Amino acid sequence: MDPIYFLKGLIIGFSIAAPVGSIGVLCIRRTLSSGWASGLLSGVGAATADAFYGSVAAFGLTFISNFLIQQQVIIRLVGGAFLCYLGIRTILSRPAEVAHQASPRGLVSAYSSTFLLTLANPLTILSFAAIFAGFGLVVEEHSYASSGIMVLGVLLGSSAWWLILSSLTGLLKSRINLAALTWINRISGLILLGFGVVAIIGTAF
Repeated sequence: MDPIYFLKGLIIGFSIAAPVGSIGVLCIRRTLSSGWASGLLSGVGAATADAFYGSVAAFGLTFISNFLIQQQVIIRLVGGAFLCYLGIRTILSRPAEVAHQASPRGLVSAYSSTFLLTLANPLTILSFAAIFAGFGLVVEEHSYASSGIMVLGVLLGSSAWWLILSSLTGLLKSRINLAALTWINRISGLILLGFGVVAIIGTAF
């Protein structure tokens, strides 16, 4: 078992997670409104989905990737509609003067919602396939153990990014007043709504 696979997994997971999209906006917003744990678990939910897609690519599970791509219209419609719902709810929400700490149920919801939202973008499997090809992992022959270590690296690499993002957001929160939080809610809500609309419109092309 070559530890280089773990390093490659870390790099892949971090690079997939780092671009700030709808999940990044959710992570930031939840950190500000519900505390660091809620923001972190939102990111870990996305990291778990990344690990799932990474395992599909690493283990060559073409029947799963083919099914997800074939059903992408329905999946993206559902994901887009949920993003629109989150966006509208965020725009209309009033920020609390002090961030309330999420309950255990709220933390589970934070994790599961981003996990499902990330899974709702089956084209992510194409991103993993492209990155795996760029690393030369498609043509390499490696054992199931090496593939498993690489998927673990993807999970930890992606989680590392969400740890960094939620921690930095938590540190900056003390400098953000109520008026700024109100505008953050509005802007982040509009961004989420925009991602949802784009996802829905994209199903027509």
